[in-house]
Amino acid sequence: MDYPDYPFTPKRFQVRPGIAMSYLDEGPRDGEVVVMVHGNPSWSYYWRHLVSGLSDPALGTGYRCIVPDHVGMGLSDKPDDAPNALPRYDYTLQSRVDDLAALLAHLGIDGPVTLAVHDWGGMIGFGWALSHQHQVKRLVITNTAAFPMPGTKAMPWQIALGRDYTIGELVIRGFNAFSGGASWLGVERKMPADVRRAYVAPYDSWKNRISTVRFMQDIPLSPKDRAWPLVEAAGQRLHEYAALPAFIGWGLKDFVFDRHFLQRFQAELPGAEVMAFDDAGHYVLEDKHEVLVPAVRDFLERNPL
Repeated sequence: MDYPDYPFTPKRFQVRPGIAMSYLDEGPRDGEVVVMVHGNPSWSYYWRHLVSGLSDPALGTGYRCIVPDHVGMGLSDKPDDAPNALPRYDYTLQSRVDDLAALLAHLGIDGPVTLAVHDWGGMIGFGWALSHQHQVKRLVITNTAAFPMPGTKAMPWQIALGRDYTIGELVIRGFNAFSGGASWLGVERKMPADVRRAYVAPYDSWKNRISTVRFMQDIPLSPKDRAWPLVEAAGQRLHEYAALPAFIGWGLKDFVFDRHFLQRFQAELPGAEVMAFDDAGHYVLEDKHEVLVPAVRDFLERNPL
């Protein structure tokens, strides 16, 4: 399939026995590294405009952009998690963190990085940073979380439904409701039809939608949930990044990652540069890439490693 504005050649890495992860590695090998971590139900396609805007040396400083597709997402393999599946994958936050660590180790990325995150990518990226904090030198944050849901935030009914192991599984895996719905409801500026098709293309069958529903079911809401210790630890240490250069781009029409989440980031990272948009939604880089991409590039160039 031809993915609009995605002129890249994805690479593949066997992240676990029999399971391949697709990823982008764009830009000069000696460029400052920017690691971009997507969430659910998107894939590396979400970051395409930023990759193009940072990796091309003709635009100025050329940055090396590392962008994985999580297992089960995008162009990566989509293994089952049944007890007898071969290969088998455990769709948990810890698995995502371990996969990111394995990819960066495979690429020899052991020096300073800029961590860019969106949606569940915040929990994955900051989860990875719990043991690699010394590498994180700049932050780019877009509509995400790195801590449990704020106490003042009500649980959106769409998330509660998606976590249901009967109804949620049927609606998301049977009808692709989450990926398809997000491509409509996650933006304020309607996606062109070919862009919308690119977002949902990887999730074209019951089998290939396993990760979109497992991500939902793994959302930590209380200490009873297995992802809770990881997210709680990331939240407790978020203030430790306060001295780092940080850029926050936020769509205020996001019904999940709304002002409650933005306010927490601003409180923990008081020196962050913030661009918040009243007319942008969850996929803020879709609604505002013409503004955000040059702003992020300017931020990086003003704060060199």
